[in-house]
Amino acid sequence: MKHGIHPAYGPVVFRDKAADFAFLTRSTATSQKTVDWEDGNTYPVIDVEISSQSHPFYTGTARVLDTAGRVERFERRYGSKP
Repeated sequence: MKHGIHPAYGPVVFRDKAADFAFLTRSTATSQKTVDWEDGNTYPVIDVEISSQSHPFYTGTARVLDTAGRVERFERRYGSKP
């Protein structure tokens, strides 16, 4: 890799305030805000709106849409053209 062209890659805390969940990982993203982590160190923190703890797909609260019923209702309403 060439030196001087890649962004800094270091530890960052991503925090989902809606689910009261945070995790420490490595990223090139940066932030001016910091948080004191469980290990006693201070890391930059990035607030996210949704994470695996609050996303409907991962929490099991996702709704299943009945697309077949919608197609049948459309065909009944507007009819199929010959």
